[in-house]
Amino acid sequence: MLDQNERYIWKNQRKLKTGYTTGSCAAGAAKAACRMLLGGEVVRQVKLDTPGGITLYLEVERITRSPGAVVCAIRKDSGDDPDVTNGVYVYARVEKTDAEGVKLLGGEGIGIVTRKGLEQEVGEPAINRVPRQMIREAVESVSAAYGYSGGLTVTVSIPEGLRLAPRTFNPRLGIEGGLSILGTTGLVEPMSEKALVDTVYAEMKMLKANGYDACYVVPGNYGSDFLRDTLGYQGDAVVKCSNYIGEAVDMAVRLGMKEIRLVGHIGKLIKVAAGVMNTHSHQADCRFEVLAAHAAMAGADRKLVCGIMECITTSEALSLLEKAGILETVMGTVMEKMEEHLKRRAGGALKIGAVMFSPEYGILGGRI
Repeated sequence: MLDQNERYIWKNQRKLKTGYTTGSCAAGAAKAACRMLLGGEVVRQVKLDTPGGITLYLEVERITRSPGAVVCAIRKDSGDDPDVTNGVYVYARVEKTDAEGVKLLGGEGIGIVTRKGLEQEVGEPAINRVPRQMIREAVESVSAAYGYSGGLTVTVSIPEGLRLAPRTFNPRLGIEGGLSILGTTGLVEPMSEKALVDTVYAEMKMLKANGYDACYVVPGNYGSDFLRDTLGYQGDAVVKCSNYIGEAVDMAVRLGMKEIRLVGHIGKLIKVAAGVMNTHSHQADCRFEVLAAHAAMAGADRKLVCGIMECITTSEALSLLEKAGILETVMGTVMEKMEEHLKRRAGGALKIGAVMFSPEYGILGGRI
């Protein structure tokens, strides 16, 4: 039998299965629990219309019924996306209350917001705006169908949340004690660039809301480790941007930041000197072309230029430049081009610069 939820996309010549978010799971579980509470029926499958325009048919599991409340769960399916929440159960408990309207609570394994700048206020459960809306609409539609005008409390929980949270961005975002209920379309796209970019934006927005108008931007752990261990920076104003350097600059401008300083390994940042703002190898790999061109500008002969083009690692290329006595000159012109492209991307809206390093040579260019 064909799974009605199976949908695919093509990405990098691969057929990948899409999935559905924790927000869809929570809304589906709440809708099923509400039907069982108000209608007295046992619901084994629930239909959910997502904001992305796709209808899901979700299997309802782990049902517990009592006179005043029903609890059930939907199992998260991330498709082919490498998501740590794949396979976890998202529970919703729906119970009648004397108050009016729908009250939404976070239960076991749902993180609590502890810093300003996220979608929810400090002290609130980390259930984002779109999932909140999905849950409310799902419950209200069931209430209308059964003619129920009383109040309802919906408590969402993920028992595995506390264990899994350290493997997510939540600790960096100031969300403590569990996972977030996420999603804007209700669907999970495998290896979604948007999900990563949204996380970068949330991290920078949180810094801005907490009083920072300047921050460091690092592509990944190499940059953050170098910033801490070599440069001695112990502060919190650091945002990881992965490969999305251009998007990080755009976000800083959009949020009204006054200054950002990019700190990263030469293997990533060298590409910016060619105007490449997405440094993923699938997008571009111009590392040795940049180094060879700048070496030629510094007076390198044909043999050296060809040697650089045959290198496998940037460390190997740096060694050749050092032996030729032109490493400092090459790094100087590389940094000039890099900062030229960064300033053009920022459009004069903020102060921007870069620090590039390698483990073998330390700081290659730029200043803190």
